[in-house]
Amino acid sequence: MNRLALLILPLMLSGCMVGTIAKTAVDIATLPVKVASAGVDAVTTSQAEADQKRGRELRKEEEARGRAARDMDERCRKGRPLPTDVCPASPR
Repeated sequence: MNRLALLILPLMLSGCMVGTIAKTAVDIATLPVKVASAGVDAVTTSQAEADQKRGRELRKEEEARGRAARDMDERCRKGRPLPTDVCPASPR
């Protein structure tokens, strides 16, 4: 009786139901691969991403140097330089 039910069961299911079951089985089988792939992508950096990151770092450093130079120029102009400032000799 059980064998007969197993043989008739696929015929009783609609085509959509069989397709859904098959898709679910494929999704379950491929899930570990997708998870592993996402993990690898999360911990690796492409060359383009590394270049973008380095470019951002260089721009930030350049902006900081520019701010420091402007601050030093202003201190020198006001006559209150720090001991580390390199002020141009004032024309007399």
